[in-house]
Amino acid sequence: MVATASAWVSPPTRTPEIEKLVSGVDRYNPSNVGILEDYLYHQIRSEEYDCLANLAILKLYQFNPDLYNPDVVINILIKALTSSPFPDFNLCISLLDERPLNTNTDEPDPLPSLLPVLTTLYNLLQQCFEDSVREVVIRAVKAAFTRIGAERLGTYLDLSSAELDAHIEKLGWTIDSSTGVISIPPNPDNQIESTVVQENIQRHVSFTLWIEDSAS
Repeated sequence: MVATASAWVSPPTRTPEIEKLVSGVDRYNPSNVGILEDYLYHQIRSEEYDCLANLAILKLYQFNPDLYNPDVVINILIKALTSSPFPDFNLCISLLDERPLNTNTDEPDPLPSLLPVLTTLYNLLQQCFEDSVREVVIRAVKAAFTRIGAERLGTYLDLSSAELDAHIEKLGWTIDSSTGVISIPPNPDNQIESTVVQENIQRHVSFTLWIEDSAS
């Protein structure tokens, strides 16, 4: 986790020039927006990712509305989607609340129509990740328990009340409403059985007799 956080703050692919822009006061200099935008497209071509550098672009757009480029913003949001389940997408969205209105009718801003689609996609990715994690948890619980408290299971699955009850019913497990204890059906992994292992060891000993004929 520490290594992941460190790579998020300062990716190993970030160049010294970009590091200086992102880490210093130069990130607020509007004349550097072109460098950061070029770096964004380098990330796309090279399949790299630098969230803080991309957030710096959005911050410059926020402070300097005349620099706003909807195509750049859309690419930043798409790159942020690839970092799911991390909250990079929401961090980017938080800097778009006061985005300038596009008065150019010849080239309308595509972001207002695309943003709901991207947001829906982000929510679906988050849900898929949560469902995948819960499947792993369920497999572990089935292998380790025959009975487990509902509150304990709820903390494992990050579910409570009606959502937890629905999930238990979906699994085909039963819960004792008076005790809050869930019974997990028997399976090969959660049943303890004594097993006698018998080994037959056969020892084969070969003797080779060497006879030396004595010279008479």
